[in-house]
Amino acid sequence: MNEKGILMVISGPSGSGKGTVVSCLTENTDFVISISATTRQPRDYEENGVHYFFKTLDEFGDMINNDELLEWASFCGNYYGTPKAYVEEKLAEGKNVILEIEVQGAHQIKKLYPEAALIFLVPPSKEELMDRLCGRGTEDEDTITRRLQRAEEEIKFLPDYDYVVVNDYVDKAAEKIMDIAKSEKMRSYRYKNMVEAFE
Repeated sequence: MNEKGILMVISGPSGSGKGTVVSCLTENTDFVISISATTRQPRDYEENGVHYFFKTLDEFGDMINNDELLEWASFCGNYYGTPKAYVEEKLAEGKNVILEIEVQGAHQIKKLYPEAALIFLVPPSKEELMDRLCGRGTEDEDTITRRLQRAEEEIKFLPDYDYVVVNDYVDKAAEKIMDIAKSEKMRSYRYKNMVEAFE
């Protein structure tokens, strides 16, 4: 039986609760999150190497040129990308690796890893999304407006994803994603070696 972990891409509008749901998932030892590299400035509570690898534009450019990223994308004036080595190492260990990335990056990952499970996380309503963004207290009005506009653009990509999870309650959303991982581990392509064993 193939014990390789599942590569799980989680996307969704800013304010959909991706970070909170992912934190809940990583309390389960079968799940690890891939730490992204970004050129944006850290928020007060964020630590380099824990929440993100914070990079300068030049450093990020070097990572692209040296083929050290699985994917990268621009979002609201900053760059984000997924370091390759960490992901491949954890999958080989049998861990389910979560990539919390934007829709541009998700398409790049699906081309490289067709077996990746793409999950789109959405809030229960547009009104709830606005409440969450305003409730953060970390962005000014212009940034919130840009994020809402971006959310309207991103939701159009929902049909490109394998699964949609509505994040009305964090623990329930996390449970649904755990169920997706269990189902993905039973996909027939993972058992090709079993067929060969019976020949």
